Amino acid sequence: MLANLIAAVAKSGYILGVALSGGALMTWAERKQSAMIQDRIGANRAEVLGFRALGLFHIITDALKMLTKEDYIPPFADKFLFWLAPVIAGVAGTIGFMVVPFGPVLPEAHVALGRFAFDVPAIPLVIMRSEIGMLLLFAALGVTIYGSFLAGVATNNKWGMLGALRASAQMAAYEVAIGLSLVGVFMVYSTLDLSRIADAQQGFAWGIFYQPLAFLLFYTAAIAETKRTPFDLPEGESEIIGYFVEYSGMKFGLFFMSELVETILFSAVITVLFFGAWHLPGLNYTGMPWLEALVISQAVFWGKVAAGCWFTLLIRWTLPRFRYDQLLDLGWKYLLPASLANVLVTGLVLLLRGNAA
Repeated sequence: MLANLIAAVAKSGYILGVALSGGALMTWAERKQSAMIQDRIGANRAEVLGFRALGLFHIITDALKMLTKEDYIPPFADKFLFWLAPVIAGVAGTIGFMVVPFGPVLPEAHVALGRFAFDVPAIPLVIMRSEIGMLLLFAALGVTIYGSFLAGVATNNKWGMLGALRASAQMAAYEVAIGLSLVGVFMVYSTLDLSRIADAQQGFAWGIFYQPLAFLLFYTAAIAETKRTPFDLPEGESEIIGYFVEYSGMKFGLFFMSELVETILFSAVITVLFFGAWHLPGLNYTGMPWLEALVISQAVFWGKVAAGCWFTLLIRWTLPRFRYDQLLDLGWKYLLPASLANVLVTGLVLLLRGNAA
């Protein structure tokens, strides 16, 4: 019982550390990648004891700036909702990691540390395994819209209100498609348990080969869910519109970080559903020593997640922003019908294969 409790706390701390540190590193990666695309050097001026570390110290300067900047609250704002909105946005994306598996079940092991020795039980590398894991994930992500909407409403500012309305309409257009796009995946693997889906993708049995259209639909809707370019109309800096237009300091930092953390979360989900999770062709964790399985699985899984984040940043600095009518048309007129068609075709294929068998 104690070992299970320690394992649960350790896994929670590990994922929380990855999410928060990964979100911070994404700010550096975004600057550097945009600089490479635009033939610039990028952030490289901050230094400590003469070392610049490729601009990594800018992460620290950003944090200090947000923590020390004036925390301005508009005089006519609803102060409680103004404070609550960034908290909701920051927490909702992070708790989605609780159902995302990030490694195999580590086998039982006997660990000896000097005079102390103890048995370690089998440890599944997921904080909370559930048969309805994806439903819980969608529920957590659905809460993020409340943070965006409340932020725009609480400021009592017409530009903030316009941003809130845009965010609400955008989420309504893509929430349906983002769920329907994965129904085909659930039909193929006959489960909503992300761990079972990951285990079923050993070798070359990756979801991308069975459901390529579902991947394209889900990935597009996921970018819209994070409200990043080319789907960043709720913020619309060039139009002086944004649900967090009145926010400053660390409250703004929570909104900013939540988008980056959601990017990491969606990259992890895509890795689990479509790219074999911690599996590689020819790699088998069965019978592998405890520590070796842990190190290799984490290198494979987070390497794939990093590649997904890199590609998302590439899109962010390549495509221009959609017009608002184009954005809604894409969600309602294209993604939603295509998701329904994918479900229908997947069902027909499974039915024909079942009859043939």
